[in-house]
Amino acid sequence: MLAPAPWGPAALGGGVVTGGVVTRGVARRRYDEERLRAALAAVGALLRERYGERPAEPVGGGAGLAEAVVAGVLRVDDLARAQGEEPPHDRAALRAAVAELAQRLADRAPGRSVELRVPPYVAVQAVAGPRHTRGTPPNVVETDPVTWLRLATGRLTWDEAVHTGRVAASGERADLSGYLPLA
Repeated sequence: MLAPAPWGPAALGGGVVTGGVVTRGVARRRYDEERLRAALAAVGALLRERYGERPAEPVGGGAGLAEAVVAGVLRVDDLARAQGEEPPHDRAALRAAVAELAQRLADRAPGRSVELRVPPYVAVQAVAGPRHTRGTPPNVVETDPVTWLRLATGRLTWDEAVHTGRVAASGERADLSGYLPLA
């Protein structure tokens, strides 16, 4: 069984962390456009300087900025992997992409029976079923940021991630394969 994360919802009194915003109960959709613009600038610079590509322009603010950051981070990941190297992700851009994709899971599978943890960036609760209020949740999925990015976008399958130990899933509801990919 996984120990409760000191930064997760259980430690925050049952709140939900979404892109740095802690809320009670249902997560509010709020975008920090300044942070997203900075993340987009960083991933854009990486794409231009390292791979000679122009990043896609965001359509609007908020969700459009978040989508552009996710697309940029994925492009860096794909280009690096195609060259056989470890992706040189910008920390702020990776954080924004991971948080956006975690929130998409919570939107697609509303509920509080499974806690998705992607340390050190985000923890969200999702999937309908029995709710937990204290201590370690009965259903926990934990993975690293790059694995979550690849899982959420279909670049890695659930079975492969679990089989290789890149995802730790405990509890009878912790199989997220029915909700993935998100993008």
